[in-house]
Amino acid sequence: MTGVFHDLPGQDAVVAQLRRAAAAAAVVLEGRPPEPGAMTHAWLFTGPPGSGRSVAARAFAAALLCPSGGCGECACCHQVFAGTHADLLLVRPEGLSYGVKQTRDLVLRAAGKPTGGRWQIALFEDADRCTEQAANALLKAIEEPAPRTVWLLCAPSAEDLVPTIRSRCRVVTLVVPASSAVAKVLIERDGIEPARALAAARAAQGHVGRARRLASDPSAARRRADVLRIPASVTSLGPALSAAATLVRTAEEEAKAVTEGLDEPERESLRRAFGEGSSGKGVAKVMRGMAGALKDLEDRQKSRATRVKRDTLDQALLELALFYRDILMVQLGADVELANPESDLRAIASASAPEATLRRMHAIMRCRERLTLNVAPLLAVEEMTLALTEG
Repeated sequence: MTGVFHDLPGQDAVVAQLRRAAAAAAVVLEGRPPEPGAMTHAWLFTGPPGSGRSVAARAFAAALLCPSGGCGECACCHQVFAGTHADLLLVRPEGLSYGVKQTRDLVLRAAGKPTGGRWQIALFEDADRCTEQAANALLKAIEEPAPRTVWLLCAPSAEDLVPTIRSRCRVVTLVVPASSAVAKVLIERDGIEPARALAAARAAQGHVGRARRLASDPSAARRRADVLRIPASVTSLGPALSAAATLVRTAEEEAKAVTEGLDEPERESLRRAFGEGSSGKGVAKVMRGMAGALKDLEDRQKSRATRVKRDTLDQALLELALFYRDILMVQLGADVELANPESDLRAIASASAPEATLRRMHAIMRCRERLTLNVAPLLAVEEMTLALTEG
């Protein structure tokens, strides 16, 4: 697959749909009638984690803005993928939610005319993080769009957005790509050895980015291995509580490593913007205003750290659930592709019944749900590991 859609393995139907829409959009710009129903002003990209919904949305944005329909080689395409194109408003919520004030600002900017004469595109990743008030503000913009504005929203499923928004969007549903397709991308684009690429693709279950990290980052592979040792280690109360503490501590350390590299540069940039260290008339008044801005920044940074910690912990829980899913498949003798080597599953599978495996999977899913409800992470994970011990 060539052009801007080359990073979407196994999504042939979606790519064909987006190519038709981009061609229809080009016809609109020429003042000719487009293919009926091919293009619309609002799109909702959905699919499970790793299916490539944000990749597809950005590729579609490039195809709309590129004079050649998404060649993947021109400056326009490179700017879209770098997030620096003047007519691309790229929104990536960093915190746990996206508020109404931020959304109103986005709506105002999206209503402007494109500088390049083609389209003004608002690409909203994780649109499901909108608060209720923010969703209402977004709905107004989608109901009455500017003539050259295209909204591209991304969410895990259409049900994650309010019915009034999803009913006004063209839904594009991405599927989980086959492991062989993901492995092919890793081999051809990243030069990864075929056997390691296929193993990483199976472990990532179609998530291209995670497969790339597992194949190329030893620390990511090591963290996954640590998680997968839990089923064999939680044999009693002590090991179960220890495993829970380790999971939460690892998530906290990874979140700290990610956010520390972002927090201080943001604070330093804010201080410079307010003229810290300067002297002269009016500086004292400006510096008093900096205290409020710094407090707002620290609140956003705290929310981002909480989200990174929660996402890291959730990824570990998904790895654990996938391991038990493989155990269940071995217990039932199902002829399906396994994410983990069968040799690692046999001993645990033979030591329990399928009913116990299902109860353990349910405990993991319940833990994930409790974390979204702001239950203290250590308490939620301890309850889960104890349930894994009991079976």
